[in-house]
Amino acid sequence: MAGVSAGAGEKGLKSGTLGLVSSIVVGVASTAPAYSLAASLGYVVLVANGDGLVGIKAPSIMLLAFLPMYFIAVAYAEMNRAEPDCGTTFTWAARAFGPKAGWMGGWGIIVADIIVMANLAQIAGSYTFELFGSDLADSTVASTVVGVLWIAVMTYICWRGLELSARIQYCLLGIELVVLVIFAVYALARVLGSAPPEGSITPSLSWLWPSGLTLNALVTATLIAVFIYWGWDSAVAVNEETKDPEKTPGRAAILSTLLLLATYAIVSIAMVAFAGVGDSGVGLGNPDNADDIFAALGTQVFGDSAFGHVMEILLVITVLTSASASTQTTILPTARTSLSMAAYQAIPSRFAKIHPKHLTPSSSTIWMGIISIIFYVGLTLVSENILADSIAAVGLLIAFYYGLTGFACVWFYRRTLTASVRHFVMRGLFPFLGGVSLLAAFVIAAYQYAQPDYGYTSIGGIGGVFVLGIGSLVLGVVLMIVWQRLHPAYFRGETLPKRAADELVLAHGGTQQPRVALPDSGEMATIISPDRSNLPPGATAVRPQQDPPEQ
Repeated sequence: MAGVSAGAGEKGLKSGTLGLVSSIVVGVASTAPAYSLAASLGYVVLVANGDGLVGIKAPSIMLLAFLPMYFIAVAYAEMNRAEPDCGTTFTWAARAFGPKAGWMGGWGIIVADIIVMANLAQIAGSYTFELFGSDLADSTVASTVVGVLWIAVMTYICWRGLELSARIQYCLLGIELVVLVIFAVYALARVLGSAPPEGSITPSLSWLWPSGLTLNALVTATLIAVFIYWGWDSAVAVNEETKDPEKTPGRAAILSTLLLLATYAIVSIAMVAFAGVGDSGVGLGNPDNADDIFAALGTQVFGDSAFGHVMEILLVITVLTSASASTQTTILPTARTSLSMAAYQAIPSRFAKIHPKHLTPSSSTIWMGIISIIFYVGLTLVSENILADSIAAVGLLIAFYYGLTGFACVWFYRRTLTASVRHFVMRGLFPFLGGVSLLAAFVIAAYQYAQPDYGYTSIGGIGGVFVLGIGSLVLGVVLMIVWQRLHPAYFRGETLPKRAADELVLAHGGTQQPRVALPDSGEMATIISPDRSNLPPGATAVRPQQDPPEQ
């Protein structure tokens, strides 16, 4: 039988590195707010809604997508209270549903991060040239080369240590949020001023309610918006390196989603109001603007003044730093997920190697960078259209592992859900609603994505988005089966250490047999074997607690 592997907090990572603010910075930076809005908001507006578009209802989609994100963030926080393991969904799903569910949860995280790295690198590469006004911004080869360099640089930073990563994120995220707020305020001021821009629309509270949208439009647009929110779970993935690991990461995840909601609501309202949703010019209904709405609106919002030119440059810098920052913070959770999986022998043990000086998952970090580069270059060589479809495919993977975490939380705490109103809501109702909504979105979107006319590519008469998203999960199943046959210990439950709360002890905590102990040792609980063979006659075996004590 394989030996018990290192548990949560015992993998060699540097504990106590991040506080609450640093964790929030990591969580928000991972979502890349500026890049996510630039690359996705236009597509939310363009989602077909019967004979029209989602259009001015795009801000309501931002609010609607927030709900499952908040519910799942609550599930992350509650699961993290019980077990602050850097494997997050991998570890928690294994606890709740067994090793195979855990393995697929971990695979979902890894493959989603690898796919999105290609898009982040592409944006970082093209915007590097855009910053200097170079025509090479439109060159696929040049952008790919610089994108690869960005991945390499950010991989090195993550390999060097979490402190360096956090300090860089403070700077990059600070620039990003300040410029986004200035952009939104300036755009709204012009709309509400005496001479509003042509095509602009006065903001209305009705934009925040999705009335008039069809079910297909709601699901499709919401799944795109889920991608905009995705990434806050990085704050939980670094839990073993965080101060007060049972509480701080969960709080950071919830606060990150709230900060993102405020940012996205304000900026989306400002963009819709300023540009309108027309299908020509700078209108958000113009398909030519969907790939990068900041590029389309920057000059129009700030004008030709000296201030305007400065702000345009800052806007380019904001998208560039957003994509590069997210490249870095995407590597962090992926490396830690593979570290946890390797520590529990669910994947090769080389991925569990910790750098002796930097105390980072060195092998996992380096391999994440290498595989991301190979995938990015390979996808670019095959087809730029497939690269474009990969954004929607990531939405399926997000819905899969976020939803799995929601259901895992409900099942894990099932015995104590009625202990209090708080337990029922925070450990049952909210995670369940998050899981159900994402499961529904996954099923409906998978059906839509399978249609040959959806997206930019079709493979064998099936939509390329479906092939990339569902195909990634099918590949995971194949790899899991192969690993199970070669190394079955993890799948037999031999390598995932038991939590103390999972052990059976004698009721009331005391011992009924004489014992030898130190005078100050107090009453010690008697551990009862799973088959209860050592349970005294008439006694009762209980689990001491299923979660950390409330404080």
